[in-house]
Amino acid sequence: MQKRRFTEEQIVAILRQAQQGEQTIGELCREHGIADHTFYRWRRKYEGMELAEVHRLRELERENSQLKRLVAERDLEIDAMKALLAKKW
Repeated sequence: MQKRRFTEEQIVAILRQAQQGEQTIGELCREHGIADHTFYRWRRKYEGMELAEVHRLRELERENSQLKRLVAERDLEIDAMKALLAKKW
């Protein structure tokens, strides 16, 4: 099965279609080729957000992952220094 990648704009548009209530969620999911679980996951994450807020959320997630990586690298450096200093010459 091919994995599709939807943009934030597409996700927000699909959620807005669902809010209008013209189609059932099952019909909407079939139309866009997504699973019901995917729709509910998107709704839990993006419900009530505007497009600018979704972009900001993505930016914050990216920044958070960079900070986590920096902290992990710093912890490795600290552990290496402790190991070096703990050796008896």
